[in-house]
Amino acid sequence: MTWRAPEIDRQNEPYVGDERTLLEGWLDYHRQTLLLKCAGLTAEQLRTPSVEPSGLTLLGLVRHMADVERWWFRIRAAGEDITGLFDDEEDPDADLNAVAGADAEAAFATFAAEVEAARKAAAGLPLDRTFVRPRRDGTSDEINVRWVYLHMIEEYARHNGHADLIRERIDGVTGD
Repeated sequence: MTWRAPEIDRQNEPYVGDERTLLEGWLDYHRQTLLLKCAGLTAEQLRTPSVEPSGLTLLGLVRHMADVERWWFRIRAAGEDITGLFDDEEDPDADLNAVAGADAEAAFATFAAEVEAARKAAAGLPLDRTFVRPRRDGTSDEINVRWVYLHMIEEYARHNGHADLIRERIDGVTGD
């Protein structure tokens, strides 16, 4: 039996709530949207780059967002001493690029686990809690947890646009 990306019942974003409820709700909506763009596709289809000349794939996006969840919520905001999921000195974008032999089912399980771990890591953090983000150029920025939520919503929204185009090229499926 051929594995296919699971179907998803995407929940609407909240229309009313306090700041944290709205931030978490919008982030969950975008997390689910990425999975919705992948639903029903085979591992081979998920590995298919379909918007030339880009090599971007749906599987690469799922892997990338799992790593981004880990990076911002667990490593940066919560200060966990763990490595990135796809750290590779030769290819800093291995999460996106190294999909030819990647196990799609395992990648989806990793994504789900990282989303859950990110939720747990962020749950006890006040939105105003700050941390320092070192930059590659040697400088650093002070960032708060609220910024992480906003950045993650933006990151998913941007990549969900990519996912929409990739999915349409694979099998013609469109949607919001």
